[in-house]
Formats: sequence, C-alpha cells, structure tokens
Amino acid sequence: MSKRKFFIFIIVTSLFSAACLWAGDAASFVDLGFSPDGKVYMFAQYGIESKTLRPWADLYVVDVPKNNFVSGGRISYVHSTPVVSGQDGSGALYRLIARNASLAERYGVDFLFQGQPLYVALNTGSRDGNSGETIEFRDFESGSSYKATLIPYVEGLGPNLKSSFYINVERTASNGTKSSYIVGTPQLKRPMISSYHIHKAMIAPRDGSLIFVVEMRKISDDGHDIRYMVEALRL
Repeated sequence: MSKRKFFIFIIVTSLFSAACLWAGDAASFVDLGFSPDGKVYMFAQYGIESKTLRPWADLYVVDVPKNNFVSGGRISYVHSTPVVSGQDGSGALYRLIARNASLAERYGVDFLFQGQPLYVALNTGSRDGNSGETIEFRDFESGSSYKATLIPYVEGLGPNLKSSFYINVERTASNGTKSSYIVGTPQLKRPMISSYHIHKAMIAPRDGSLIFVVEMRKISDDGHDIRYMVEALRL
C-alpha cells in the first residue's frame, strides 16, 4: 500500500470512528454580542447535517427584558451542497451574517460587546437524562453570587415526546441581599427534545443582563442532535 493510500485510509477510519462515537449532528454556539445598553442580545449556532453533510446556520436576536425574540429575529440557512472535506460548517454562518448585517445595525448589536462568561459546562454534549441540574457561580466584579436550578418536564414517548423547562435563579448581592427569579417558558412544549442542560451563563459587560445558554438534545433518526437556545434575564 502506497503512503498516499495509507494516509487516506487513516483519515477515513478516523472519520468513521468519530461517527460511531457520536450519532446525530452537534451545533456550535456563537456569542455575537449585546447592544451597548444590554437590552438586545444576538447569538448563532451552526453545524453540518449528519445525513446530507450540508452546512447550516441559525441567527437569533433576543429582546433581553422580554426574554423573547425581536420581530424578524430568527433566521436560518441551509446550504444547497455538502461541505468540502475538512470544513466545519462555519461558512454557512458567515454567509448568513453577511446577508443580514442590517439586523445587527437595526438593534445596535456590537460584535465586540460580547458576554463575560461566569459559568461554562465542561462535559457538554455527553450528558443525558432529564432530572434537572443545579449550578452555582459568581460575578467577581459585582460580588454577586448565583444559584440556578433547571427544572425540566418531559412527557410522551417516541414521536409523541415533548418537553419544557424553566430555571429558578437565586441571586445574592455583595451586601447579602437576596433576589429570586424564574426564567423560561414552561408552557411551551418542544417536540422531540429529550433533555436540557445549562451550557453556559454569562453577563453583559454593562447593565446587568444575564444570559443562560441551554443545550437541547433532540431525538433524530440516527441518534441525538445538539441544539442551543438562550434564556435572558434583565437584573
């Protein structure tokens, strides 16, 4: 066997092994920044469809005080052809952002005004179950500490499975004052989502907007797809 054929064999074997370790496609989360007043937040996710190998991307703009999307704040794109070997699908995101540059301008989003991470999960993508979780983290600049408990609700089986969740947030300020918040839309039942996990918590550089990035595991024909959403809290 020639060196070239041997090298190609190694690549194919490695890709096959990776596919066996993870079935379904996993999105990558991208923090695109806040408006200067912290009232608007933009994020994106992108990936490669596991069956078609076509790159895709989603772009979102969130009204932080309302914890909801702004008008026209959800845009998706799927490329018509598969990725070239070695690509990660990010090209679909770049095209989507370029085509919708006016969206960031309209809501004053500054790509350099990104969130300050307060908590990042270490084992994202490898967790399962729907029993919920509690995380604790601290904002060292303000001196506030946080305890967040994600409470999921899952019903049905197979094609009838649907789920929802909310997050209980307890904040202790530097002076000891405690505040409680409930974040999320528990009445919204999402089809085929089997579990939720807090992937990241971050705060706006100014004006106290807290963002929870939530990882969702969606049942697919070949396993689970990983997708992301956010819950926003104006402190």
